Amino acid sequence: VQLQASGGGLVQAGGSLRLSCTASARTTSNNGMGWFRQAPGKEREFVAAVNWRGGSPVYADSVKGRFTISRDNAKNTMYLQMNRLQAEDTAVYSCAAARSSMSTTQSTSYQYWGQGTQVTVSS
Repeated sequence: VQLQASGGGLVQAGGSLRLSCTASARTTSNNGMGWFRQAPGKEREFVAAVNWRGGSPVYADSVKGRFTISRDNAKNTMYLQMNRLQAEDTAVYSCAAARSSMSTTQSTSYQYWGQGTQVTVSS
């Protein structure tokens, strides 16, 4: 499975972005999927995850109520709608496909990782 994240960019605080993660080589419709991010000088952290059907969404406390994860298995694509962005959201965002079909917060549960997309929020 090859994953490609896109949609990042520069946005002012309070703005919105939508990230996409498209899978190729084979379908990820049976895999749980997730988003992680890594800011400069910090460890990678969990952002959001969803199960194989797009249900059971799980969010990090820091993004709950502002970010929404979704997926379209027909398009082999997962999304992360990010609203009310804050400077603290600045990071490289990566998508990943889990070994199981469930939504999971643990990075060790993910088998496939895509290249990240940079999100920069100016204050």
